[in-house]
Amino acid sequence: MSYCTAIATMKEADLSVHKIYHDEQYGFPIENDDELFCRLILEINQAGLSWTTILKKQQSFRKAYDNFSIKKVAAYKEKDFTRLMSDGGIIRNRLKINAAIENAKAILQLQKEHVTFRNWLDANHPLLKLEWVILFKKHFRFTGGEIVNEFLMSSGYLPGAHDESCSVYKKIIKSKPAWNRK
Repeated sequence: MSYCTAIATMKEADLSVHKIYHDEQYGFPIENDDELFCRLILEINQAGLSWTTILKKQQSFRKAYDNFSIKKVAAYKEKDFTRLMSDGGIIRNRLKINAAIENAKAILQLQKEHVTFRNWLDANHPLLKLEWVILFKKHFRFTGGEIVNEFLMSSGYLPGAHDESCSVYKKIIKSKPAWNRK
């Protein structure tokens, strides 16, 4: 079932957070590296949980991770890790928190070579899903097939975020996602 179809069948309580994400964020290209990092961290934290849970905690994540500043998160020390582990507003999983910190450091390395994380993504586009997964596993932690797929689809690097019949599809095409660039 596509995300577009799922929206149509959701309970009213969950619909509002999903509708905003579906209509304004999902599948649209992301220009800012900190926001790309945000999406990666949210996708990592969704593993084993519902996307509703992550969307409802999104602002808590933003606050806990210094608005997803790559430089700040990469500089986190043990006290920051401890603070995050005790923050009930986010997902308190050692592996996921450690992945956020280590992935911020990895992005800093990629920025040294490519100026931006987005440039690195663009330089490797287009790849097949399996090739993307291999590449992500080489550079990042906690990045299995589904996480990489959802990250790339949700940020416009892989198609499939919206069906052609979805009301948002034309807006996605106008935003020139990487998967639709000629």
